[in-house]
Amino acid sequence: MKLSARNKLAGIVSDIHRGEAIANVAVDVSGQRLVASITVEAVDDLGLAKGSNVTVIVKASDVILATD
Repeated sequence: MKLSARNKLAGIVSDIHRGEAIANVAVDVSGQRLVASITVEAVDDLGLAKGSNVTVIVKASDVILATD
């Protein structure tokens, strides 16, 4: 699969919290924890489970940083 997004990070699923419609999938990327909110249907379609190898793809128009 080819994608236009350039921010691709290899990781391992460390946890999945399923809700009614949305699941929060935690991914360990080189010791950093990233969380993706995706549909429960997508979790099932992708066959995601703890320990699954995944690629995190980040495509965002804005990144906001803040300090006190």
